[in-house]
Amino acid sequence: MAAPGIGGRLVALPLAWLGGVALQLHERELWPLAAYVAIASAAAVAVLAGALTRRAFPLVVVAALAGGFAVSGWQASLRLAETLPAGLEGRDIVVTGVVASLPQQGPSGLRFRFTVDEGAAPAGVPSLLALGWYAGFHEDAALVQPRLALRAGQRWRFTVRLRQPHGNLNPHGFDYELALLEQGVRATGYVRDAPATLLDASAGHPVERLRQRVRDAIYTHVADRRAAGVLAALAIGDQGAIERDDWDLFRNTGVAHLMSISGLHVTMFAWLAGTLIGAAWRRSTRAMRWFPAPSAARWGGLFAAIAYAFFAGWGVPSQRTVWMLATVTLLRAGGLRWPWALVLLTAAFVVTVFDPWALTQPGFWLSFMAVGLLMASPTATSAPREATTDSVVGWRAWPARFAASVRGGLRTQVIATLGLTPLTLVFFQQVSLVGFLANLVAIPLVTLVVTPLALAGIAMTPLWSLGALIVQGLDALLVRLAALPGAVWTVAVAPWWAQLAGLLAAVLVVLPLPWRARLVAVPLALALLVPPVSRPAEGSFDVVAADIGQGTAVLVRTRHHALLFDSGPQYSRESDAGQRVLVPLLRSRGERHLDLLVLSHRDSDHVGGARTLLGAIDVGSLASSLEDGHPLLDAARDPHRCVAGQRWRWDGVDFAILHPGADDYARTLKPNAMSCVLRVAGGGRSLLLTGDIEREQEQALVAANGEALRSDVLVVPHHGSKTSSSAPFLDAVRPRIAVFQAGYRNRFGHPAAEVLDRYRERGIAIVASPACGAWQWRAAGAGDGTCERAAARRYWHHRTSATEVE
Repeated sequence: MAAPGIGGRLVALPLAWLGGVALQLHERELWPLAAYVAIASAAAVAVLAGALTRRAFPLVVVAALAGGFAVSGWQASLRLAETLPAGLEGRDIVVTGVVASLPQQGPSGLRFRFTVDEGAAPAGVPSLLALGWYAGFHEDAALVQPRLALRAGQRWRFTVRLRQPHGNLNPHGFDYELALLEQGVRATGYVRDAPATLLDASAGHPVERLRQRVRDAIYTHVADRRAAGVLAALAIGDQGAIERDDWDLFRNTGVAHLMSISGLHVTMFAWLAGTLIGAAWRRSTRAMRWFPAPSAARWGGLFAAIAYAFFAGWGVPSQRTVWMLATVTLLRAGGLRWPWALVLLTAAFVVTVFDPWALTQPGFWLSFMAVGLLMASPTATSAPREATTDSVVGWRAWPARFAASVRGGLRTQVIATLGLTPLTLVFFQQVSLVGFLANLVAIPLVTLVVTPLALAGIAMTPLWSLGALIVQGLDALLVRLAALPGAVWTVAVAPWWAQLAGLLAAVLVVLPLPWRARLVAVPLALALLVPPVSRPAEGSFDVVAADIGQGTAVLVRTRHHALLFDSGPQYSRESDAGQRVLVPLLRSRGERHLDLLVLSHRDSDHVGGARTLLGAIDVGSLASSLEDGHPLLDAARDPHRCVAGQRWRWDGVDFAILHPGADDYARTLKPNAMSCVLRVAGGGRSLLLTGDIEREQEQALVAANGEALRSDVLVVPHHGSKTSSSAPFLDAVRPRIAVFQAGYRNRFGHPAAEVLDRYRERGIAIVASPACGAWQWRAAGAGDGTCERAAARRYWHHRTSATEVE
């Protein structure tokens, strides 16, 4: 067999490296650090040996794969080694350090990164912490109000309470623990109510201090806080300045990628800086003799991009773009004109050397795919047919140039929209059908007008007011587009083969192929656009107990109907379980409609996500024990009380409300005592959902129902509180499995140790959301259900036991 040519070799090596990185990212447990070091060393030796002879090229490819695997594992081992020791969790610790990021202010307080001074904390405390300083509503609120004077670069002494990185883990949901790992954060926590002392107002992080001054100036000069947030995001990369409702609007109209410092902004800034530097360079004969103008423009653009990325917070998307630009600049400096595919692969190699976790991020694939599609498209591979200005000179050429630019922009937008839609569906399960129109306006407006105004306003503050006016006008247009019927197309998560077929369809559409060949893309894309959705058989049901922290949210799915029991907690004034967990979970499962939402009682850890759900998902009916006049009753369609004795059958599955009784509504009872209790039975299996009932209600249920309470699965009353799970109640229900939905190290101490002992004494299997993540009980699956933390286990995921409390 003939040896591969130089082009094939150069393509094979970065591909092998990326394959090794991807393989390591799928590890459930890390190997010893020494193993990664040994493999990396052996790979380096093999590459050097292979460079001496062409026949050893297969060995070099294997070495590249092993190198990607080992270097990624090496970095992961070093980063995980700094994780907070379990013995320091939940303790008051005094730390001294510097505010390392822009504090993000919300209604509940402040969130910020904090670098700990060496020797200024107990041994084992990581060097970088993610802290909150809360007030009022938040469950971790300090008794003292957050210091509004907190600024980036200040040195403070805090008393904090820390814990290991832990987040909710749900099917196809956001992986918070992975995000913290990539950012280098190995402990999270909050400021306690002990005195906090400002030690130095300018202790470090000069770039962050400059960003702080710019953000403060924007908010001072721009009265509209929403517009000011967008300007701050575009000028200094402060994504937290954009309000939650605005992010929803930008996502639904397909322009979210424009509203923060992304690869597009950094690239545009580099292009603009390079153009200006090249033009200035050509005006100096001495400069051109010393260094060619094109090279000066490329290097100047690169350094400008690096400076802009640092000023924008050096976020992961900006880092990826800088490494890509640096790769291209170095290749051109070396006189290498590689094919676009090889350039992209080399850039991807460089990115993953510094950040192997980039492969898990949608932004990595979207940015590389966008560039690749544009380079592979007919627009990039053939000369345009439009009339140029060869025969027209002077001002008469401008109309033709403008028309050509418009046509080129339209083609580019068509290619980007068609090519990236499958990838968007793969990652986000939704695509904006008005995104094409929105981006036609937003891309030139944001990149060429608003962003330059946001940056120029640093020197001339009145420009921020002009930028705010343009942002307000753009918002008005986006609101109208988002209000159009069918503005957003949502789908369930497609199987892997449908995802691959959809991505192949995108490539076929934009490649310079005959139209007959491109038509093959239509059937390839169908399974991604309308993916097959698994549903239980007639007479059976599936259950998903979502991982929502301290609260309750359980989805029950029959063949043709869906019921959600409770909606999880409200985490803060600006965040709830509906927005963070339940809406994404429902959409990933293809649940566009809930037939019934049951809100067991009025406590915020059970109804906290309801308003978001009612606004985002079509909910047919609401059953609850909420008092008359509760705001959620006005927001719902067909609200009614849940009353013992109500029964119905869906698809051969029986549902029965067991509590509260009709007369309970006339009594003055605590909200917990009014909890709706629902039993579901079908296909030889049964489930009991109990809300926050306590001993008295448990006794009443046993007296009224007796053996009829018997259920295979019990969602434990009141999250395992000492006031519930009485022995007679457990003896009546006799569950095989007990599901505890509680927050990791929650302040209530749920589940209580004595309650856990009662379940263990009866041989009942315990499933706790901190240790399990989301728990799924499928009609066609394993008898005891599956935990998301077990099914999707990766080495960065936190491990805990069911009994760990604060």
